[in-house]
Amino acid sequence: MKIIKLTALALALGSTSALAADCTAPEAPAALDGASATMEQMLAGQKAVKAFQSENIDYMKCLEPAMATAEAAMQVGEDGAGEAYKASQETYNAAVSAEEAVADQFNTAIRAYKAANPG
Repeated sequence: MKIIKLTALALALGSTSALAADCTAPEAPAALDGASATMEQMLAGQKAVKAFQSENIDYMKCLEPAMATAEAAMQVGEDGAGEAYKASQETYNAAVSAEEAVADQFNTAIRAYKAANPG
């Protein structure tokens, strides 16, 4: 029975990269220059940021099964599982960082817009 579980786990681990390969990271929206942007451009930028965030959440959800499979393989000592898990974590963390960077850029644009367009 243990052999069957390990075989199934090995097959799942082998498909981990295939699962992650089916996941496509969304493209980050272009940064805005808030100091020179119009209100319409800022609103379009806000819409683009929200769409990116939604797509990025879907992307991260897509990555989660591969992470779980790699973690399970690592826990039973499967060869190469530690590296696969580390790689899946790095990919997931990069998606989180990308979302934070996009939000930071947009917040900077908002501050610049407000400074250039007081009141």
